[in-house]
Amino acid sequence: MVQVPAPAALRIAGGRPLTGRVTVSGSKNAALPEMVAALLAAEPLTLTNVPAIEDVDTMAACLEPLGVRIQREGSTCRLDAANLRAAAPPAAFAQRMRASFLVLGALLARTGEARLPLPGGDDIGLRRVEQHIEGLRAMGATITETADGEVIGHAHRLHGAHIQLDMPTVTGTENLMMAAVCADGITVLSNAAREPHVVDLAFCLRGMGARVDGAGSDRIVIEGVPRLHGSLHRVRADYLEAGTFAFAAAATGGDVELDGLACEDLDHVLRKLRQAGCVLEEGETWLRVRRTGPLRAVDMITWPHPGFATDLQAPYVAVMTQAEGVATVSEFLFENRFRHVAELARLGARVTVAGRSAIIRGPSALVGTRLTVPDIRSGAALVIAGLCASGVTECHGLGHLDRGYQDLVGKLRQLGAELERVEGDPEPAGPGAPG
Repeated sequence: MVQVPAPAALRIAGGRPLTGRVTVSGSKNAALPEMVAALLAAEPLTLTNVPAIEDVDTMAACLEPLGVRIQREGSTCRLDAANLRAAAPPAAFAQRMRASFLVLGALLARTGEARLPLPGGDDIGLRRVEQHIEGLRAMGATITETADGEVIGHAHRLHGAHIQLDMPTVTGTENLMMAAVCADGITVLSNAAREPHVVDLAFCLRGMGARVDGAGSDRIVIEGVPRLHGSLHRVRADYLEAGTFAFAAAATGGDVELDGLACEDLDHVLRKLRQAGCVLEEGETWLRVRRTGPLRAVDMITWPHPGFATDLQAPYVAVMTQAEGVATVSEFLFENRFRHVAELARLGARVTVAGRSAIIRGPSALVGTRLTVPDIRSGAALVIAGLCASGVTECHGLGHLDRGYQDLVGKLRQLGAELERVEGDPEPAGPGAPG
């Protein structure tokens, strides 16, 4: 069972450039669907490089009551779904994060039935699931939605279909891909999501015997097979964590080397850092980010991969508070993803929101104060800003950061940051949803 930690605060004594070397953890957004993929086989799936984060704990708590035996040792997670015994994950855990909805496609493929609540997660705007449901219906599933927010699915046998997605939804692509791998015939997903974690899920499924082609493009073709088998898969490095540390190095005027990542996952981010004046060096599995002079303001627009990731928009805004000039950052994917702006203003940042854009005037001399973390990626932005601020910054509501970043405090200390986690936050975490 997931243990809910006592509220905690992060105290940051800012003003120090980050320097040194740090290893990037496994991707949260790859590990969660790959844990769900274990439902598709009667043999164990072993995942390595799994991050030690709260969302992984929550996913385990969703899967174990279904009959999945889970053994974890370090960054290795072994999932055995030989004896599934339920079609409904516990609502208390399923509602905590959006990735829980991936159970729908996998259970329909393996057992023909599923029942789960509509997904939860960070309150960053509308993230509808109609495309998941309509796609599954096209594959022969019967899906009903109850008045109290449950989704109930039945399928005697899924069949292939040509599914045209309205937009390249990541979880929708993953859900339909997992539903299709054991369906009769061929399924084509058009306008599919192209994110690195979607590609990694496809690699994982292929290792289990699935026939999946085209992942990483906007057209994925899945030829159904009778059954999947066990496999060993290494979770891809988290390009969102890597981008966060690259931005922290840039914002603080540091010199940081990141190990264990695929630089091609960060093409758009690296282009923006170069435009802002950073010096970058790239190797096959490493990246060095240096700032040797002032930052320049650079506009940015979020867009589905290979565009600039919406999950890195908030950290990018934090970087731009330290840049010379005016930067406009436009968020075209989620309508409620500027919740960090009010908190950055408390530090002294000059940021205003106009519609779907934030206008940042810099550089700003930030001064430490008490902040509230509203969601995972906003939390990363506030930590970056706190590292740049004079005095002490206190970030409260760390449950959000615990969901998505492995040992954030330890890694930042490794780079020379002065910060500490203080358990027992005396006040509520604030307006952010619990996850």
